[in-house]
Amino acid sequence: MIKRDYVQIKKDVFDDVCDRLVRSPGADDTTVLSVIRDCIIASRDSQDLTPRERSRICHELFNRIRGLDVLQDIIEDDSVTEIMVNGTDEIFVERYGRLSGCGLSFESKERLTDIIGKIASGVNRTINLSSPILDARLADGSRVNAVLDPIAINGPSLTIRRFPNRPMDADALVATGSVSRQVLDFLRNLVISGYNMLISGSTGCGKTTFLNVLSSFIPHDERVITIEDSAELRIMGIRNLVRLETRNATAGGCGQITIRDLIRNALRMRPDRVIVGEVRGEEAIDMLQAFNVGEDGSLSTIHANSAGDAISRLETMIMLSTNIPVEALRRQIASGVDIIIHLGRLRDKSRHVLEISEVVTDSIYGIGTRTLYSFEETGSIDGRVEGELVFKNRLENREKMIRAGLYEEEE
Repeated sequence: MIKRDYVQIKKDVFDDVCDRLVRSPGADDTTVLSVIRDCIIASRDSQDLTPRERSRICHELFNRIRGLDVLQDIIEDDSVTEIMVNGTDEIFVERYGRLSGCGLSFESKERLTDIIGKIASGVNRTINLSSPILDARLADGSRVNAVLDPIAINGPSLTIRRFPNRPMDADALVATGSVSRQVLDFLRNLVISGYNMLISGSTGCGKTTFLNVLSSFIPHDERVITIEDSAELRIMGIRNLVRLETRNATAGGCGQITIRDLIRNALRMRPDRVIVGEVRGEEAIDMLQAFNVGEDGSLSTIHANSAGDAISRLETMIMLSTNIPVEALRRQIASGVDIIIHLGRLRDKSRHVLEISEVVTDSIYGIGTRTLYSFEETGSIDGRVEGELVFKNRLENREKMIRAGLYEEEE
């Protein structure tokens, strides 16, 4: 008698489990696990496996049915911050800022597509051939992006950005060297005083984490409205909080709710502050309007290479969606945006605040930035970059801090 291999035995057990679960709709995790174990015991071929192999089949089938298949164990690994699935055969993970292959793969394109569909349905979103791009989130708040073939040429692509189970707070940022206590106290006073801030930086530099930390400085008696493509902000300590999330169009092309729609609606909800997870398109004009109609202390993030580039990108995005004259637009930006905090990743993969700039009017260009703090390297120890944020200039627009009774001379 020929001994059947592990893969075939697992497939046969899976088929038996599916047959039994069809007759038990709505089974909970405990029931599913019990059914898997019973089917393994009932399988004659499984008797040729070692106890460890039978336990492995049970674990893998449970993850396949109730979890994210081969990704489930990675998702539960707290050291993993990013998961990248490039088709069925290549899965990469990021740990401590370093990328590496994990040696896992999906058994078929169909299985990977099923997992992507499962994620989409979990947040009432759709991904299919007519709408092959998905922005979503997992139950734990992890950010998900998926692209189906033929848009993704080498097969379905899935990217998952994970966040710590315990949100990083101000003390953790100081402990990791991302920002000094003195500078963080300065930023705290800016938030309390109601300065409108943009957090800029590249992908993966920690903009969302830093936005969460800044939002923790908002006085607890204020009403806050958050607006996101996929809800991932973790606003702590605010009772009067409303979280809004966009919605994709239905298969019939109707029912879409955009960031722009939500910003406009938020202004009718009597907010003290509006927090926009990320501005990346035509909603920039509405965000700027929110900054300019008295919602002091509003926050948002933007992809940019520097604080000055953040202003240029914001200007370009608005010009692409409106015919407002450049001079008027720049006056609006200078009036609405007070502070830009630029983050980045250094060559050792560590995340730092690299620049804090004030938005000022300029007699030649109409608008510019004035550096308040700038990160300067002092050397490296064992491959780790050493440096600090160095004070450059005093805050010019001090009125809000003076009104709040918080202004102190920077040093």
